Amino acid sequence: MTSGPVEIEGVEHKVENNTWIIGDDDEVIVIDPARDAEKILEKVGDREVLAVICTHGLPDHVGGAIETAARDEAVIAVHPKDKRLWRQTWEETWPDIEMEDEGLFAVAGVELEVLTTPGVTAGGVSLYCEELGAVFTGKTLLADGPGKLGGEYPALADQLTAIGERLFTLAHQTRVLPAHGEECLIGDLEPQFDQWLSGSLAGTGEGEGEAQIETTPLMDGRGAAGIKLNLDE
Repeated sequence: MTSGPVEIEGVEHKVENNTWIIGDDDEVIVIDPARDAEKILEKVGDREVLAVICTHGLPDHVGGAIETAARDEAVIAVHPKDKRLWRQTWEETWPDIEMEDEGLFAVAGVELEVLTTPGVTAGGVSLYCEELGAVFTGKTLLADGPGKLGGEYPALADQLTAIGERLFTLAHQTRVLPAHGEECLIGDLEPQFDQWLSGSLAGTGEGEGEAQIETTPLMDGRGAAGIKLNLDE
């Protein structure tokens, strides 16, 4: 886990991020490399990094991407609709792979299927691994419900549609491994969906990422980066 500030439209928020590493004794894929690439690579050890996958283009999801990928010349994957967000952190680079819905990444004998789950950002994705019985949901779905950006839902209708159609169709025992906070099960959250649709999320303004998960802590290695919600400006 990493922690550090993120600036959204002039307001600074402290955010804690989970970085996930999937693989075996020889190779790994890194998901959402936030901030401290050195600590992430210490956890990877001598294993080869095949790919770095960013579930969103937000700074706290991509801050360690370049350095994490560089050691083994791994590819970096971001959804094309979040490429402009990526450029707010990495102005002079582009990701190597533009993810598409139902695209596949393979590592250590398992596959990660790309599920487009927009809402927090236009190019948000989740990664489903049937063999592991897990889905990596980024900021789309957290243990306490749909994820927010700076305490707000940028496109809640799109986010709830993605959650209902792409995530809550998975088996109830599927582990939800988010970019912020603790893990849970699809079956823990699915019964709340009707309440979310009926408006129970309206008026909530607390920021996400406050909960902690039992993982090896990663030291904060980057400062704040600004995020513009309206990328057409």
